[in-house]
Amino acid sequence: MDTTTQQFSGPLSRPHGRTRTAGPADRVRTILREPFRAETWRRTAYILLALPVALVCVPVALLGGPAGRIQRGLARRLLRIDVDEVPRTGPLALVHAVVTIPLDLAAAAFTAYFWFVAAINWGFPLRPGIDPSSSWGGPTMAGAWAVHAAGGGVVFLLLTPWVVKGFTALQARLVAGFLGADRSGLPRTIALALGVAVLCSLVSIPLIHQL
Repeated sequence: MDTTTQQFSGPLSRPHGRTRTAGPADRVRTILREPFRAETWRRTAYILLALPVALVCVPVALLGGPAGRIQRGLARRLLRIDVDEVPRTGPLALVHAVVTIPLDLAAAAFTAYFWFVAAINWGFPLRPGIDPSSSWGGPTMAGAWAVHAAGGGVVFLLLTPWVVKGFTALQARLVAGFLGADRSGLPRTIALALGVAVLCSLVSIPLIHQL
């Protein structure tokens, strides 16, 4: 008998070609690993750089410079998307930079805020002038730190990578639509991007009052 066939025989074997379905444990591991993946931090870097790059690309495009190449290069390097260069993207590069500024601003502000909340809750004892007796989990510093780390620290650490993924998925679609050859669904994507920017601006009002 063929030894290759033997090693797949028995009660634990699966039919050839069938892939194992991800179970709850796999999904939990994915969620726990997401904040520490290089992809998460590349996406975060893209969000933080997209706004200044868009602002720079407005005058660059107006002067006939390689605004499209700059924006495609940033997406290719940090989001790992390969957008084919198409001829005469100068006007589209200008429109892309202008249209994406509201979304880029919202993405940068919310991403920075979410990571900041995670950091200050994990680093609760390092906050200046903290009185643990008047904080949740007090009166001891250990109790206050545990409550803040478990509440804000863990929640925002695990939530922020998915917020980052959502923003960059939309930003990547705009890059491909404006600066690549695939324009399918671009008006809907633009409307969604502007809608997200407006929603974020409304949500940010109570957040600003808390600062």
